[in-house]
Amino acid sequence: MADAAEVVPGAATTGRGGRLPLDAPIDVPKRSRTVEGLRGYGLIVAMWVRSTMTYRTSFFLSAFGNAAIQLLDFVAIWIMFSHVDALGGFTLPEIALLYGSSSVSLGIADLVLGNTHRVGVRIRDGSLDTMLVRPVPVLAQVAADRFALRRVGRTGQGLAVLVWSLASLDVDWTAGKLLLVPVMIVAGAAIFGAVMVAGAAFQFVAGDAAEVQNSFTYGGNTMLQYPPTVFAADLLRGVTFIVPLAFVNWLPALYLLGRPYPLGVPEWVAFLSPLVAVVVFVPASLAWRAGLRSYRSTGS
Repeated sequence: MADAAEVVPGAATTGRGGRLPLDAPIDVPKRSRTVEGLRGYGLIVAMWVRSTMTYRTSFFLSAFGNAAIQLLDFVAIWIMFSHVDALGGFTLPEIALLYGSSSVSLGIADLVLGNTHRVGVRIRDGSLDTMLVRPVPVLAQVAADRFALRRVGRTGQGLAVLVWSLASLDVDWTAGKLLLVPVMIVAGAAIFGAVMVAGAAFQFVAGDAAEVQNSFTYGGNTMLQYPPTVFAADLLRGVTFIVPLAFVNWLPALYLLGRPYPLGVPEWVAFLSPLVAVVVFVPASLAWRAGLRSYRSTGS
């Protein structure tokens, strides 16, 4: 008679009533790391959103204040146009298109991945160690921790400016141009997100390099709010072929407006933003994995 302790309910048999040893490996379907990361990210975000909405008045005031502060940048542009008719050959609605599209893209990326800039702080205080032992990808934890829902204010004000610009512009709309607007926004957010991940990976080497990351994200956003015609050709080459921020909104927006890009690239390049986002994310993700593998615990 078999020992009761050896009988495992649901255990696989090996034939003739035999059973696998208790320590035998059992094939269990595993979900991909991407699915696990998204699930873990969603759970952490939901926790912080519930915490935020406990104090709804505070949340709405914070979101409104965030939007108002960001809107001051466009107010400055509006005031400037009270003294000039055009800037670099662009009118106010045309610059509003650049401003709104860049702000919405950065707002989405900042909402989803904005907390990656704190990797350096976590490395120094040892809090990254606790994330390494949790069954959720570290990048998902870093991005979702302290999720700041108030950042929707940046996206909201940028969207308002974008809608106003599209209503004010005299554009010969086609199916391709209509499709290009949401593609430009989503692809631009992905490009900004890739830059954030790459900047977070760099902090494994540099220690405290959050400002370097911010110079490419927030600094890049400020640059993209103005027409490319006011910048030097060398800078345009750098943000087109090295750090491709021009694909966030310059190239797609100039196609919508029927204007040529100063570097003389063909018009069809305006539709490459999704492909560029994928190409940029590949080295950014590899850099993140390399940085995480090289990390040495603080021992906390």
